[in-house]
Amino acid sequence: MYNIHWRKITLLFFCLSLMLLSLDLSAQVTQKGNYNFWEFRNKPFYFGLTVGIHSSGFIPSKSAEFTTTDNITLVNGSSSPGLSLNIITNLKIGQYFDFRFIPGFSFTDRSFFFEGKFPSEVNPDNTIDFKVQNIESVYLETPLLLRFKSDPYKDKRIFVIGGLKYSYDVASNSRVRRERLNDLILISPHDFQFEIGAGIQFFLPYFIFSPEIKFSRGISNISIYNGLLDRSRVIDSILSRTFTLSFHFEG
Repeated sequence: MYNIHWRKITLLFFCLSLMLLSLDLSAQVTQKGNYNFWEFRNKPFYFGLTVGIHSSGFIPSKSAEFTTTDNITLVNGSSSPGLSLNIITNLKIGQYFDFRFIPGFSFTDRSFFFEGKFPSEVNPDNTIDFKVQNIESVYLETPLLLRFKSDPYKDKRIFVIGGLKYSYDVASNSRVRRERLNDLILISPHDFQFEIGAGIQFFLPYFIFSPEIKFSRGISNISIYNGLLDRSRVIDSILSRTFTLSFHFEG
């Protein structure tokens, strides 16, 4: 009789333990509120669209000739706003990592600012004290990124992201640029950049919405030397720099 009672007590304790465990898990799920997350959890890959606004500019480095010339006293790169449109391909690597390929187009308008003595375009006999050179570009971008994600909480989670990006300026051979080659600082159409950023995912009933902020900086010199142009001779190298605020829609 003792053995029978002991077995009943053991079975009852086991059942109570399972009930308490299930209630605890249920309470955790309710507390965290991860209702929509479970719909996307088992998808190995998914796609989406990205709309981004960015501020892009140049980082020029002065050459040795800059210190010996009197024609140019200041060289700066200025940033301007732009727009990006991309397509998302996301592949899960385990529970916390994603591999992301986000090709698309980026529309930029960057400028150089020079102070010095320059011939006036209106009257070549006169000089002006500054000159601004605008370069409009349309880049085809192919970033390869790795993303690390936190555990979800109330259908939200944060992430950090990083990787490399190759960009090609499809507007580099435009008619306007060809007509102004003798007066333009030449920029290579090829650019390689590293990217780092962070964001937050919101798991909605039908898609994932993710605002993301990202910093990109060039790792290759995009300046093409033009010995006939004073503004080119005083620049040793040019790197690109971009701050991007993106809005991802994935599902």
